[in-house]
Amino acid sequence: QVPLVESGGGSVQSGGSLRLSCVASGYAYSMYAMAWFRRGLGEEREGVAATSGGPGLSYYADSVKGRFTISRDNVNPTRIYLEMNNLKPEDTAMYYCAAKPPGQSWEPLQPQQYKYWGQGTQVTVSS
Repeated sequence: QVPLVESGGGSVQSGGSLRLSCVASGYAYSMYAMAWFRRGLGEEREGVAATSGGPGLSYYADSVKGRFTISRDNVNPTRIYLEMNNLKPEDTAMYYCAAKPPGQSWEPLQPQQYKYWGQGTQVTVSS
């Protein structure tokens, strides 16, 4: 069973918006740090946004600050969202959701710290 499942990707024009969703299988994930990463064609994986378990602190890559918002569902805290506004062609990538168990030091946008990963959802932004 895939522990994390993403949805909400698609194709939009530059300046458009999309909302990605990621749901985790198991209530324990409500206390996990969770994050969104992306990988464009021929590029390395990049941390986009992350949110801590519990207090809900958020972190963003400079490239998306002011345009993207990560949030956790108040009713079902095993689900997170990535609201993406003013999308640009350079945002085109496969977007992945990831989760990190609590109890360890945390660098929010570093992928090697995340234990569980989804299969990704494609976002394509045309100019």
